[in-house]
Amino acid sequence: MRSQKVEFTNKNGYKLSARLELPATSHPHTFALFAHVFTGNKNLTAVRHISRALTVEGIGVLRFDFTGLGESEGDFTDTTFTSNVDDLIAAAQFLETHYEAPAIMVGHSLGGAAAIFAAAQLDSVRAIATVGTPSEPEHVTHLLSDKLEDIERKGVAQVNIAGRSFIIKKAFLDDIRSKNMFGLLRDSRKPILVMHSPQDQIVEIENAAHIYQAAFHPKSFVTLDGADHMLTNKKDAAYTGRVIASWASRYLNLPQKRGFNTDRQVAARLGEVGFTTEIIAGRHGLLADEGEEVGGDDFGPSPYQYLSTALSACTVMTMQMYARRKGWSLREVRVHVDHGKRYVDDCKNCDKPTSKVDHFDRIIEIEGDLDETQINRLLEIADRCPVHRTLHNEVRINTEYRPG
Repeated sequence: MRSQKVEFTNKNGYKLSARLELPATSHPHTFALFAHVFTGNKNLTAVRHISRALTVEGIGVLRFDFTGLGESEGDFTDTTFTSNVDDLIAAAQFLETHYEAPAIMVGHSLGGAAAIFAAAQLDSVRAIATVGTPSEPEHVTHLLSDKLEDIERKGVAQVNIAGRSFIIKKAFLDDIRSKNMFGLLRDSRKPILVMHSPQDQIVEIENAAHIYQAAFHPKSFVTLDGADHMLTNKKDAAYTGRVIASWASRYLNLPQKRGFNTDRQVAARLGEVGFTTEIIAGRHGLLADEGEEVGGDDFGPSPYQYLSTALSACTVMTMQMYARRKGWSLREVRVHVDHGKRYVDDCKNCDKPTSKVDHFDRIIEIEGDLDETQINRLLEIADRCPVHRTLHNEVRINTEYRPG
């Protein structure tokens, strides 16, 4: 996932800090705009992992900090729900001017409500996805419950949200109380996906039911069972992103997947964070990663698992190809492979006590009406699969440098 730091100016003249996430393809086929949670920022775990899952599907994502939050200019104290909606519209205009107008709006918590209001003003948006979103913006006042009286009486108060202090003005309360999201949903005909966890302790699941009931078809609901409101488990966030991408594809005119601008058969890309690597193999998009025990996110097979996969797949293909040509009844063949490095006595550098040799332990299971001679012949053929031969032959890797 390529990540570019960008900024744009909102209607009040403040520069808002953003990240534009681009997919492994040379150019995104669609752009999405992400609205983060109330008092959050563009770098939260959920935002990053949902964005990554979308880019894998060829969708570019603009995630940004609302006015006065994160790295954006302005004073959060002077912001309102309406100003958040205005920031989203400014972000959409930035995309339209420099890239392409957003076709998807994704909003988390109060950001989901802002996304619904912004989408109503953006003709380019063809699909909306909300995550843990309140059915009315006013729901956020429960986070301020112990200070509501002070805000009403004094016009301003300092509140603590998620361990951080913010100053909230009465203008903010008046603004969110004036918003009628039910009416907006009734008038909207844009497809909407509502995602919510039954265990959400911040925004109760009933909010999802209210949004779903108010919206017209086409509408969809997907439960995020077991997830918390902030999607702090990265697997929950990645799942959310994959579902959004798959769901939205039904409402977008998606082109055939394009590969890297490369003259090679396979290309891989890894950014500055983590080990999750995007791969294009021909027309096919894949992910590679490392396990959590070594600092990865385990979002895809490791490089060695891919190597074992190549041996396994090549083995079953070669055996079936031979059996079909012979007209033999090989109903199914299964191959299980383990890879490891072992100390050996007969290695080329056996004078070095640390020398190791790669070992692939392969188990082959065969189902079919075959006699012993046919089975033995198929096992011989398994050793002749091209990947098997490559692993046994001397391999040379030629590397050249190209400036990025």
